[in-house]
Amino acid sequence: MVVDDSITQALNRIAENQEELNDTLKRILNHYDSVVPTMVRNAERAAAMAEQEEKGFAQSVKNIFAPQEH
Repeated sequence: MVVDDSITQALNRIAENQEELNDTLKRILNHYDSVVPTMVRNAERAAAMAEQEEKGFAQSVKNIFAPQEH
């Protein structure tokens, strides 16, 4: 079977491009894996801090209207 030279070149370029895309995707995945866990941890910490702040605010408002002992 004889394969035209231009077809061979095109297939080689496609294969090289695929390898470059795989390398790019690996770099993206490595970045994602390094950044996302930190982002999730920070989001959870921020949510916990906001919840504590809300509880503290609710408690301080409650104390404002509490009867005062003289």
